[in-house]
Parts: sequence; C-alpha cells; structure tokens
Amino acid sequence: MEWSVMLRELAEGMLTSVEIFTLTLLFSLPLGLLVAFGRMSKNFLLRNIIKIYISIMRGTPLMLQLMVVYFGPYYIFGIRLPQSYRFTAVIISFVINYAAYFAEIYRAGIESIPLGQYEAAKVLGYSNAQTFVRIILPQVIKRILPPVTNEVITLIKDTSLAFVIAVSEMFTQARAIASAQRSVAPYVAAGIFYYIFNYVVAAVMEWFEKKMSYFR
Repeated sequence: MEWSVMLRELAEGMLTSVEIFTLTLLFSLPLGLLVAFGRMSKNFLLRNIIKIYISIMRGTPLMLQLMVVYFGPYYIFGIRLPQSYRFTAVIISFVINYAAYFAEIYRAGIESIPLGQYEAAKVLGYSNAQTFVRIILPQVIKRILPPVTNEVITLIKDTSLAFVIAVSEMFTQARAIASAQRSVAPYVAAGIFYYIFNYVVAAVMEWFEKKMSYFR
C-alpha cells in the first residue's frame, strides 16, 4: 500500500477520533459542572448517589464502561439496537466517564474560593446565581485549567479505546493496515497524528490559560 493511500485512510480514522473528542468535551464539560453541584449538594441522598456514580466511573476502566454501554441493552434488557448505536455508545461512555473526572476538578476549584467572596457579594446585593457566574466561575476556570488540560490530553489518547466495540477511529485503521501490510509504519504514522493533535490542543489550552491570567 502506498503512503498516500495509507495516510488517507488514517486521516479518515482521525476525523472519527476528532469527532469523538469534540462531542465528548461538548457534553461532558457542562455535565461535569452539574455533577459537581450534585456532589456538593446539601441533600444527603443526592450527594451520596453522585458520590457513588463518580466512584464507579473513576474506579472502573473506560474500556469496561464502553462494553457495558454497548452490550448492556441486549444482555440486560434484551433490546436489539442498530449498528449505528456503536458510535452513540462510544459518546455516551466517554461523556459519563469524563463528566465524573471534570466534576471533581470543578468541585476542587469551587471549594478553593474563600467563603468571604460569597459573603461580600451578598452584601453587595448579588444573587447566588450572579455571584457564581460573575465572580466565582471566572476564578474557578483559571484555577482548574491545568488539570482540565491534562484530562483533555488524556481524552485524545483515550479515543483509541473505541476500537473495543469496532468503531473505526484512527487506531483501528492503523491496526488494520499494519496487520494487512505486516508493518509498523501505520502505527508510527498514527503516533505522529496523535502527537500533532495533542500539540495543537495543548497550545490552544496554554493560550486560553494566558488569556485568563488577569484573574490572579
């Protein structure tokens, strides 16, 4: 197989990897904030349910979660789903997994803000929502950017786990080509793709962190 053909096939897989990455962030970041609020809730039942959920998501492999989400509907409920459900299962698994990690990052950031700021905002007539959005959240974003960046970079590499349920992302394509050619070249090319992807994302996050530097 020519290099041009191999790179074209890997690029097609890369598009799927980028799609998984983008959709996961799009849904897991806001969901993680909601989960963080539940984790900090004064409601004993809600707080502990969320705590168990986070514990399960962080304590079990993402690969296992992928298999449960994909095979679970059939083996548990006897529901047959179309082949297109493979990609949906990947997104569901990644979102609920990463939302748990982001929730703990959000929680740590929110709890790091001195209580005096909430009290000062209340004296100034701010509502709870206004206090959080205008005063607390910008500071939280600044503080959590480094750990969020680490999770985002990990997500890029974790997209390769989609091969477990036969979703043809870049690693799956590289493995198929390498098997057919009996060569490690596709893996090397895939590694370069992943590195460039990581480099670009890290650069964007660094730029964003610098833009938020005025919240020191």
